[in-house]
Amino acid sequence: MSLDIQWLDATAEDFSTHLNTLTAWEAVSDQQVLSTVQSIISGVRQQGDQALVDYTCRFDQRNLASITDVCLGIETLHEARQRLNINDEQALVAAADRVRQYHEKQVQSSWQYEEEGVLLGQQVTPMARVGIYVPGGKAAYPSSVLMNAIPAKVAGVKEVIMVVPMPKGVVNDWVLAAAAIAGVDKVFTIGGAQAIAALAYGTESVPKVDKIVGPGNIYVATAKQLVFGQVGIDMIAGPSEILVICDGKTDPDWIAMDLFSQAEHDEDAQSILISPDRDFLHKVEASIKRLLPTMERKDLIATSLANRGAFIWTPDIDTAVAVSNQIAPEHLELSVENPQALLPKIQHAGAIFMGRYTAEALGDYCAGPNHVLPTSGTARFSSPLGVYDFQKRSSLVCFSAESASEIGQIASTLARGEGLTAHARSAEYRITTKE
Repeated sequence: MSLDIQWLDATAEDFSTHLNTLTAWEAVSDQQVLSTVQSIISGVRQQGDQALVDYTCRFDQRNLASITDVCLGIETLHEARQRLNINDEQALVAAADRVRQYHEKQVQSSWQYEEEGVLLGQQVTPMARVGIYVPGGKAAYPSSVLMNAIPAKVAGVKEVIMVVPMPKGVVNDWVLAAAAIAGVDKVFTIGGAQAIAALAYGTESVPKVDKIVGPGNIYVATAKQLVFGQVGIDMIAGPSEILVICDGKTDPDWIAMDLFSQAEHDEDAQSILISPDRDFLHKVEASIKRLLPTMERKDLIATSLANRGAFIWTPDIDTAVAVSNQIAPEHLELSVENPQALLPKIQHAGAIFMGRYTAEALGDYCAGPNHVLPTSGTARFSSPLGVYDFQKRSSLVCFSAESASEIGQIASTLARGEGLTAHARSAEYRITTKE
């Protein structure tokens, strides 16, 4: 199977230009998508459940009599779980247990301290209700259910609402079983921008949520952008990415399959391999060409690798790390002899997979850390989804009469310096003059 993957030389004068072109990704919707999504959101806000029924019939090719046809009860989720064979069900439970155990370590607690009549602190509380969007188009993603719902539940969120499209009404037992295991409270089999609008504004049947998390297509991403502010969102996710730094001593077939693992998501996914060993890069290229015909999604993988994949040669591992930091990948594999030695040099990465045996695919399903990660270079300033995304923090401030008098003088001076007299006088009312 013919496949040409781009090669880049990190020592070339025009390397940065080529690298920027390779990694550029615009998540901005075109005007037609934006207009369509705006219309859908408006329709849901004005017509509520009826708009959801109409859009679901239209986009998912379903024949719905009413909104009740898209509402699934908890018993339906458990029935789906029971339909799975024992090995599949146990795998979901094992993955859920690992994800839950990891996220339990992220829980933040309220705290206070006192100093000379002043109490300061922070009260941490969970959000009341969140919505999770689970894609249901090109593939089913029970792992997304676990990764989005479990940290919310660990955070103490009382109600988790899941929306998942089911084109032509086809029920996916894996997704519903994962919802049962993760503790999802309500499920609506709706998707697209209409599902996001329903979660953001509420309808007669779909409750309004405080935050929406989970990936989706361009219509879902655009809808999340438009409703942000009305509700919180996790991020605007771009295509999946993997960057592998290898010293040339890992089995090239392993690395080829690691690159495939992200390329098979969709045509825009990005797989990059960086190594100071030119011969190794050629070996991986040969592995790719030999293994590609054996893949079920070979056409999709080939398109992804040809359009956005790359081999990058660097003079040494340190340069490879510098290039990785410039890219700020979603997934970073350190397939080297001593990954711990490189760790302090890694500045930007959504998740770091350390060592030759640590395939990124383990992180997608059952390693424990969340697989909802910053993409498109946003690892420079963003973090993986976690319990902290479902907790709110309120500052606590309490002054005694004496401390209010003392600190009030500072506040008064600063307020008058800003020309805010009411602020100053508010503080000054609490200042007492010592006899």
